[in-house]
Amino acid sequence: MTIQEELNDTVRELLQPGKGILAADESHPTIAKRFKAVGVESSEEKRREYRSLIFSASGLGEFISGVILFEETLSQNSLDNLPMPKLLASKGIVPGIKVDKGKQPLINAPGDEITVGLDGLEDRLEIYKHQGARFAKWRDVFHISGTLPSRQAVEANAEVLARYAAICQSLGIVPIVEPEVLIDGDHTMERTAEVSESVLREVFHALYRHKVELKQMILKPSMVTPGKENPKATPEEVARATLDVFRRAVPAAVPGICFLSGGQTPEEATANLNAMNSMGAQPWELSFSYGRALQEPAQKAWAGEPDNGSDAQAALLKRARLNGAARSGNYRPEMED
Repeated sequence: MTIQEELNDTVRELLQPGKGILAADESHPTIAKRFKAVGVESSEEKRREYRSLIFSASGLGEFISGVILFEETLSQNSLDNLPMPKLLASKGIVPGIKVDKGKQPLINAPGDEITVGLDGLEDRLEIYKHQGARFAKWRDVFHISGTLPSRQAVEANAEVLARYAAICQSLGIVPIVEPEVLIDGDHTMERTAEVSESVLREVFHALYRHKVELKQMILKPSMVTPGKENPKATPEEVARATLDVFRRAVPAAVPGICFLSGGQTPEEATANLNAMNSMGAQPWELSFSYGRALQEPAQKAWAGEPDNGSDAQAALLKRARLNGAARSGNYRPEMED
């Protein structure tokens, strides 16, 4: 199989109707915070236990097409002693991998950050691919204020995302490009829309410069919402604002947009995605790549107790099923009960 065929097959599998991507790639500090909220101390064994549990849920592959793994998880075996990527593949789920190395302050741009990890990326990707990863994810973040993000931050982060995507495609690994416009702050929805459009336009200019094939990538952006210190918008308002921006800034050649949940509750993330898919046909598949919005109920049900495993799996499956329905605009709030 050629690299082009590999890329096309992976994109097709990730964007199957009624399915989305589970982001289970939390870094050690992030998952420690999530575990602490449910009374669990984060250790390598506890992380392995939890992730093995949710990946083993019967029927997960009906609603989840791919899972983004953290580097540690990619190398671990499940509780049944099966390599995690093989466990996922046995369920018809495509294994993926988070490849960035986190963010740091951007020099001479106070308040802005840049994501690092390009050094040695090609070598790491070759190892990850050998371990079973077929797609990758790289996240850059953009803070919003009256002056942020700076032009310097928008351009620098777009360049990094494009270089990452080009390296991935050269090795037959589908890149998920994640420019996250953060929800933190008191900015209006209009300000979010302005920043989102600026960021997306710059990202695609960079992707063109680096000759990234748009048909063989997936975009993972934020929805257009007000800052979290402001009153929430309705799903219909979020859908209209988001699609207005994306129709102007995202080329139709991109096959799919898998939204991040970005601080929304599980129910909000589902309702907002559903509203977008209720507004008629769009140039791209509108899907999900949620972390906390899929896993939070499962983590609460699990609470570190092996005996709670079936409850945790049921909680994850419920959220996956409801978001699968939102993929076609068929979610209804009463389905939560």
